[in-house]
Amino acid sequence: MTAGNANTDPQEIFDDKVAREIRIEPKDWMPDKYRQTLIRQISQHAHSEIVGMLPEGNWITRAPTLRRKATLIAKVQDEAGHGLYLYSAAETLNISRDEMLAQLHSGKAKYSSIFNYPTLTWADIGAIGWLVDGAAIMNQVPLCRASYGPYARAMVRICKEESFHQRQGFEILLTLSRGSSPQRHMCQDAINRWWWPSVMMFGPSDDQSPHSAQSMAWKIKRFSNDELRQKFVDVCAEQVKLLGMTLPDKDLQWNATTEHYDFGPINWQEFWDVVNGNGPCNRERLEARVKAHEEGQWVRDAAIAFAAKQNDSIRKKNTADVAA
Repeated sequence: MTAGNANTDPQEIFDDKVAREIRIEPKDWMPDKYRQTLIRQISQHAHSEIVGMLPEGNWITRAPTLRRKATLIAKVQDEAGHGLYLYSAAETLNISRDEMLAQLHSGKAKYSSIFNYPTLTWADIGAIGWLVDGAAIMNQVPLCRASYGPYARAMVRICKEESFHQRQGFEILLTLSRGSSPQRHMCQDAINRWWWPSVMMFGPSDDQSPHSAQSMAWKIKRFSNDELRQKFVDVCAEQVKLLGMTLPDKDLQWNATTEHYDFGPINWQEFWDVVNGNGPCNRERLEARVKAHEEGQWVRDAAIAFAAKQNDSIRKKNTADVAA
C-alpha cells in the first residue's frame, strides 16, 4: 500500500492489522461479529473469575493453618481483581457492566462449568490450584497475544497471578501426599474427582466447537481446544508422578509415535449437563451471586453518591476560582 493509494475500506484495514499482528484497539473499526465474539468470551471469562471465588471461599474459615488461610484469602482476592480487569476490558466494546451482570444472573451468559462442582475437602483446594488453575493457564497464556488490545493486556497480569495459584495448589497436594495415610487418600480422592472436569475445561472437541475456527482466524485464540487439552494432559501426566499419585484414566499412556500421552474418552454428556445448568452446584452458585449482588446494592449506591458529592465539590471550587 502506497501513500498515494491508501486503503480506506475498514474491513480490509482490519484484516491487514490482524494479519500483521497489530492490535485492534477500542476506537478502531471492527466487524460486529468480532465485537460480539469478544463480548461473549471476555464477559464469560469475567463471570468465571467471580463465580470461581465461591468454591474456594467456602474453605477460608476452615483452612488448616493461619498461613493457609491468609494465602487462600489472597488468592480469592486475586480472582476478584481478575474479574474486574476483564469486565473493564469488555466495557471497551460498548457493553455496560450492568448488562453483563444481568445476563449472568438471568442464566443467559455462561461461566466455566468447572465451578459447578463442590469442594468437599481441603485437598480440593489443592486440586483446584493444580488442575483447574493449571488448565486456565494453558488456556490463557496464549491470550496475552490476542488480537484485541485491552483483553491481551489484562491477561498479562492475570496469567502471572494464576501461575502462582497453580504452584500454591500443587504445594498443598504435595504436602498431603507426604502426610498420613488419610491425608494421602484425601489427596488422591480430590485428584480423582477434579481430573475429568479439568480436562473438559478446554471446551468441546474441535469438530464440535462452533466458535473456535473463527476466533483463531481473528487471532483471538491461538490454539484449538484439542491442542490445548493435549498439552494439559501431557504436563499433568508427568507432574502427578512427583505427587506419587495417579490420574483416574486407565487408558493414559505415553505414545512414542505421537510423542504425546494418549488418554481415555471424555464424558461429554456430563459436560453438556453441567453447561446446561444441571451440574451439582449450578443453582447454588447462581443464587449466591444474585444474593451477593442484591445485598451489595447499598455499597454501589453509596459509592455513586460519594462520587457525585466529590464532583459537585470540585465543580463549586472551579466556579469560585473562575469568579475570583
